[in-house]
Amino acid sequence: MDILQFLISLMGAIMLLLYAVRMVQTGIERAFGASFKRIVTQNQSPLKSAAMGTVLAMVLQSSAAVALLVAGFASVGTLGFGAGLSVVLGADLGSAIVVQLLSFRLDWLVPILLALGGWFFVKTDRRILKQAGRILLGIAFILISLRFLRETMDPIRESSFLPAIAGYLESDFLTAFLVGASVAVLMHSSVAVVLLCVTLVAIEAIPLAAGVSLVLGANLGSAVIPIWLSRDMNAAARRIPYANLFLRGVLAVIALFTVNTFHLTQYLDGIRPQQIVVYAHLAFNALLLLFLPITGLLKGPFERLAPDINVNGTTEENVIEISALDETALSSPRLAVACLRREVLRMSQLLEHMMRPVIDRYKDGDLDQIKATRQEDEHVNRALDGIRRYVSQMPNSKLSKVDGRKVRELAEYAINLETAGDIVAKQLMKLAANKADQDIRFSEAGWEELRNMHEKVVSNMTLAFDVLVSEDLEAARLLMEEKNEMAKAERRSRKKHLKRIRHSEEVSLESSDLHLETLRALKDLNSQIASIAYPILYRHGQLLETRLVSEIDED
Repeated sequence: MDILQFLISLMGAIMLLLYAVRMVQTGIERAFGASFKRIVTQNQSPLKSAAMGTVLAMVLQSSAAVALLVAGFASVGTLGFGAGLSVVLGADLGSAIVVQLLSFRLDWLVPILLALGGWFFVKTDRRILKQAGRILLGIAFILISLRFLRETMDPIRESSFLPAIAGYLESDFLTAFLVGASVAVLMHSSVAVVLLCVTLVAIEAIPLAAGVSLVLGANLGSAVIPIWLSRDMNAAARRIPYANLFLRGVLAVIALFTVNTFHLTQYLDGIRPQQIVVYAHLAFNALLLLFLPITGLLKGPFERLAPDINVNGTTEENVIEISALDETALSSPRLAVACLRREVLRMSQLLEHMMRPVIDRYKDGDLDQIKATRQEDEHVNRALDGIRRYVSQMPNSKLSKVDGRKVRELAEYAINLETAGDIVAKQLMKLAANKADQDIRFSEAGWEELRNMHEKVVSNMTLAFDVLVSEDLEAARLLMEEKNEMAKAERRSRKKHLKRIRHSEEVSLESSDLHLETLRALKDLNSQIASIAYPILYRHGQLLETRLVSEIDED
């Protein structure tokens, strides 16, 4: 019975630790995720890219999250191999710094974090403050889980089986290394695994040498996680995680045999064992930065390892133009609905491809690129025409009530996507061309506001298309919250712009019409893509019938 209670308590502590790390990461992504692309894809030296990766990993509490982010940008060609690998190597050091910060005994901080985090999360309506509350609560839960873990492990230090396991891991450092790697992959968090090892060493549940070997293995396992998560991406995206695994793997094996062959930990007298584990983790990830000068040289070998697939001249650009509507599936309602959903998703990808460079067209005023973006709207229009024809060919007699509702919802969303495409092509691109023709300049504050709104729209697009595929209720609610935040951001930007005009800022006055029309277009476009959430929320009773007060008192 004692063993069962121990296992339950241990599992509870570990799950709370994983949940807390994820909670912090989610809060930061929701608060600032729209700006990550602009930060990561800036053209900088390898050292500056690594520094940026370090900061991002400290913010996101995960080097794997940064690696996956970088892989996504590499997949669409907005980030090169060398710069992306430099960011990932810096992120590895950032996650190690997070471990150092969280390894301090900060139990006294828990009540303060719970009080502030709970107040922000429950009592405030502003999105930034609510997510700040989520972050503070997550940090508090991390500290609670570590204390819970120490209390769980403390009673079994004198048991018979724990010393046997600890002694075996100390004597067979290769097994300890593989165990650390496996646990990191299973837990999907190197931060959580290293904190676990630090806690076990601190309470003398495992010896120092075994703890260092486990941590080195966790560093290898953390490099496997982004490879698994990016397995469905194209070759350009997968090369960076492969290179990171290669560099971390080589250095981890060298460090493992060096530390255990020469027994380096015995020369660190006077330092607490748990702190030695943290220092070893920090030193390992700092040494990875020595590879920064050769990140660009690794591009060729990894291009040969993961080559671009090009079959019969097919490229990513023309694959997206292949319709998913299969007329042979019309006889099967379920298959026909699946084809329709895939085609709407393809249509959404076409729209996203149009929308991503909009802010660049405002900045560079390239009329040829503006014309090309306008022409892309024809693909969106053709997709809608195909969807209309396909829906008209579906035999209504074979469609169930549920399938009929799905067909209607998908067709309506396709119409909204086409409207969003018109906003990009006929409004935003027209405004970008006018800005270039008339040589209009935005004020620094005004340009920052427009850029942030564009980033939020692109981020909401990704969320909306996830809702399209998953029909997840929580994601749909989050999408509607983001829609409301977009409306608030548009109102705030408009008020700030008018305030700048009242203060006689000449630049703001010259760009006034352009600024206000762009704000309105971005808000309208965001409303169109967020409409996928309405039917999901309505089915679950999550929408109010009206915003109007039901009765008006008449005096």
